[in-house]
Amino acid sequence: MAYIYAPVYYHQITEQYLYYNVMQHMQLDWVLLGEIVYAIIVGLVCLRIVYDTRSTSKTSAYILLALFVPFLGMIIYFVVGANYRKNILYSKKIVKNGRLLNKIRKEIYLESEKTWDTGEPEVQRHKKLARLLLNDSMSPLSGSNEVELLLNGEEKFPEVIKQLKLAKHHIHIEYYIFEDDVIGNQIKDILIAKAREGVEVRFIYDDFGSRSIRKKLVPELIEAGIQAFPFFQIYFMALANRVNYRNHRKIIVIDGSVGFTGGINVSDRYINAPKLKNDFYWRDTHLMIKGPGVYYLQYLFICDWNFCSDSELEPIENYFSAAKNEKSDAIVQIAASGPDSETPTIMFSLIQAIGMAEEEILITNPYFIPGESLLNALTVAAMSGVKVKLLVPLKSDSAFVDSAARSYYGEIMEAGVEVYTYKKGFIHAKTMVLDGSLSIIGTANMDHRSYELNFEVNAMVYDSKLAKQLRKAFNDDLEHASRISLNAWEKRPLYKQLPERITRLLSPLL
Repeated sequence: MAYIYAPVYYHQITEQYLYYNVMQHMQLDWVLLGEIVYAIIVGLVCLRIVYDTRSTSKTSAYILLALFVPFLGMIIYFVVGANYRKNILYSKKIVKNGRLLNKIRKEIYLESEKTWDTGEPEVQRHKKLARLLLNDSMSPLSGSNEVELLLNGEEKFPEVIKQLKLAKHHIHIEYYIFEDDVIGNQIKDILIAKAREGVEVRFIYDDFGSRSIRKKLVPELIEAGIQAFPFFQIYFMALANRVNYRNHRKIIVIDGSVGFTGGINVSDRYINAPKLKNDFYWRDTHLMIKGPGVYYLQYLFICDWNFCSDSELEPIENYFSAAKNEKSDAIVQIAASGPDSETPTIMFSLIQAIGMAEEEILITNPYFIPGESLLNALTVAAMSGVKVKLLVPLKSDSAFVDSAARSYYGEIMEAGVEVYTYKKGFIHAKTMVLDGSLSIIGTANMDHRSYELNFEVNAMVYDSKLAKQLRKAFNDDLEHASRISLNAWEKRPLYKQLPERITRLLSPLL
């Protein structure tokens, strides 16, 4: 029997061997095919990155991510890195009639020329900067403004509340972070009260930064007759590329004549009051403008409103009705940019301002990841004899950003920049004072995100009085800060420097 079944058994074994051998080869072929397909996809993604990304450092970072982090690297690029700047998110033209637009443009240039001709030394000193903003984004140079520096939430919110209660025609409010807390509800109640009085109230909130107010606070506003819309609404939080493009602006315009902008969001954390029991001291800076300098803030709001509300808010006279203040001569110009901008206006304006400084540059910024252009501008200024001081937090709310920022300190200190770390709490202000004549107060951090991805706004004030106040605030902050010693910094152990070098490689992605 064994003799009879042996060939059959042998034949079965042979068939199984051949089957497994064929299957193994097929599996190897599929693996090879998969590797070829993956290599082609990676190659195409890398070509897309090269074609679509303007910054060399950012291009290198995303290519490294795509090559060395399989699948996930490409997903990260398409979710947060793909350049949708070319696909204009919305039109900035609130006046679609070409002839009327040209007339308005001509009037803006004429009014700006008149302001230049006033002979104010602050403007004459920074005429190239003013002309840059006028040519780049048609931002007018507006004179006869009253400006007031507001330090921390303790100074900002009482003034905001006071002005909101005085509103007669309209309130336009736009914030990155608006929270459902004590101050958020206090402002909400005022908005509702003003709406019931017949005041037009329009409210824009960033759908990511203000996500806590979606379910309760926003419905309350809408129920009271207030028009409220999220900016660039997020439907799929985990995967939406639009998470990458946020409205980081903080704008309030009241009756077309009073405006607020700066670094302070609507949140209890910005108020250093014992009863609120905040974890640490929050240092920030805001600005109130009364006069024609509000017009460009109003223009930005109407642009943002027409985009997120999908409606057409006409630029009627009541929205631009500020009277010139004969007793105040502060000259204001607004720098604004975002993914919709043809150029990174805010970054260009900072580079120009730094390049024009002759004596002193005082910078306060919580997220210092300057990139090559600004790094070079600061280096050149310091090496040219300009006294440059940089104030940053000892510790911010992002350890990763802190690490990347520290990688730049040694380089700029070698050039002569003095770097100070703020120890009293978290310094969140985004300000700059140049030569005691130009003040910059706004929402933009010194990082790639603010220059390329977020919608930001900075107020440029050509006024020695405000510059003197801001310079004093800077020096007062230095009382709670320590200067970094270049010698000690360079002697730090390698285990501290290495993580900073690594995070710097990824800094274009932050």
